[in-house]
Amino acid sequence: MFKKVWLGLTQIVTVLVLLAFIVITLKPQWLPNLSTLGRDSVSVKRADPNANLTFKQAPANLAGLSYHEAVAKAIPSVVRIYTTNSATAGIEKGSGSGVIIDKQGYIVTNQHVISGASQIQVVLDDNRDAAAKLVGVDPDNDLAVLKIDLPDLTSITMGREDELRVGDVVLAIGNPFDVGQSVSMGIVSALHRTKMGVNTFENFIQTDAAINEGNSGGALIDSNGNLVGINNFIVNSGTGNNTGNAGVGFAIPVSTLQQVAEELIKTGKVSRGYIGASSQNITPQMAKAFNLPNANGVIIASVATNGPAAQAGVQVGDILTKINDTEIIDVNSMVNVVAQLKPGEAVKLGIQRNGQGLELKTTAGERPAVATAP
Repeated sequence: MFKKVWLGLTQIVTVLVLLAFIVITLKPQWLPNLSTLGRDSVSVKRADPNANLTFKQAPANLAGLSYHEAVAKAIPSVVRIYTTNSATAGIEKGSGSGVIIDKQGYIVTNQHVISGASQIQVVLDDNRDAAAKLVGVDPDNDLAVLKIDLPDLTSITMGREDELRVGDVVLAIGNPFDVGQSVSMGIVSALHRTKMGVNTFENFIQTDAAINEGNSGGALIDSNGNLVGINNFIVNSGTGNNTGNAGVGFAIPVSTLQQVAEELIKTGKVSRGYIGASSQNITPQMAKAFNLPNANGVIIASVATNGPAAQAGVQVGDILTKINDTEIIDVNSMVNVVAQLKPGEAVKLGIQRNGQGLELKTTAGERPAVATAP
């Protein structure tokens, strides 16, 4: 009896295994999807190969970015400057950079590049060279204008620094360490930098583009190849022979060089206004002591005898708050506003004295070549 039962079970199992083999081999679609058992149902949809796909081109500043066109546009206008000073014991030689601003051969550079030079030689990007004549200098802005006599010159395209924004890309072109024409890239780090103690009139563009010895007087251009400034100086890291570029460079804005160059070309000098008064900034403590609503304005520290300010009745201790219609914020703004006055121009001075507001009138003089006060 037991033997018959066992034989029957064996036959049933054999039949079931055979049926399973047939189903798995010939009809697998009859089987449940074992991979989804015990899981949430997931709907998978294949991508339609005929679907309309839109591909966006990567922005230029992310893929294949190059400023070749900007550099190619500006670099024919940037020159190398070599100076010789034979008036000192021995012969001193120096190098720097400059920018052609006019096809007639006028070149702008820094005054310190050509200071004391007895001979100035200019080499163009195409390696033509010529002796340069000094047209005039403006030590207050560290600018100079030279002139060369060569045909087929390419003048730089002027840009506008008032359209620059912090973070914009700029490129410095010049002759660092006399290695030849070189280009470095950076961004505008800051605008309207003052109180650097370098020039009398300061309104610098700050950049982290590499500017080194020999770059002085070279071009700072925007990403379109337009001139926005003249490279002027850098802040070095380290001391002595261990100094290096700290990524803090400064350029004179194009509007300043245009104004200065125009006057130097026309008259050989720059005429600026003068009122004959020095000043100092008002601290919060001073504002409180003088019962002023804020620290705007400057306190008059000295008045030149018989100068325009003295003739108007300005006194030491007066608070100067306005020149004509321009508010005076600090010493730097006073210096710049006075400099923009034309000699002989009528001037109104807004004064606070002993809590009273006064308007004093005078006539602007001409700033002396070496002035101790505006």
